[in-house]
Amino acid sequence: MHIAEGVLPPAQCAIWYAAAAPFVIHGAVKVVKEVREHPENKLLLATAGACTFLLSSIKLPSVTGSSSHPTGTGVGAILFKPPVMAFMGVIVLVFQALLLAHGGITTLGANTFSMAIAGPWIGYWVYLLTKRLHGPNALAIFLCMAISDLATYCVTSFQLAFAFPDASSGVVGAALKFLGIFAVSQVPLSIMEGFLGILLFRFLVRVAAPQLAGLGFDIGAGRAGAAAVAKEDSHV
Repeated sequence: MHIAEGVLPPAQCAIWYAAAAPFVIHGAVKVVKEVREHPENKLLLATAGACTFLLSSIKLPSVTGSSSHPTGTGVGAILFKPPVMAFMGVIVLVFQALLLAHGGITTLGANTFSMAIAGPWIGYWVYLLTKRLHGPNALAIFLCMAISDLATYCVTSFQLAFAFPDASSGVVGAALKFLGIFAVSQVPLSIMEGFLGILLFRFLVRVAAPQLAGLGFDIGAGRAGAAAVAKEDSHV
């Protein structure tokens, strides 16, 4: 879903930069605050960033000027809330643009808005809704990961549609075409990402239960003993 260098018109690149900038600045403040106040969470923060980098680096050819891939932003959204992912996401996108030729600098604002802002926020809202409806942790994680991915590709489709409107049906018609093409690869990828998220959080509960509990993550009654043991070990 990374839009490649030079695909969007300069004016639209500037608009997306302006739209993403406040979220990124706010996210940077949140990251600095998190690291200062809770240095014990640095490894989890790094895990969230690494997950986004690794999953979003899996590049599958898709619509001309873009690509299909998982995003991994749901992990950080659940652990540290969506604002943090705006800053973490832009770091990932810069590295990918410079080192992997994945995305671009001119399209950085657009890619940041879709993958690091819209995706995490929408996925996190679905996560909260699932928890408020008393859904199980596994379902909430699955939906957050999958919806974050799908929301990103929906926003990217409209970004491309604004740049390349259909001659007869306009922006909406172009967006529907982009959505249809993306869906072939993105829907299976989002389902796979949802299951991967469940496995990742099960692993994190085993190795970092106290930190997860401190972040407000529901580690579940079945893991309460593990958390208690880990907490006791930390005091020895």
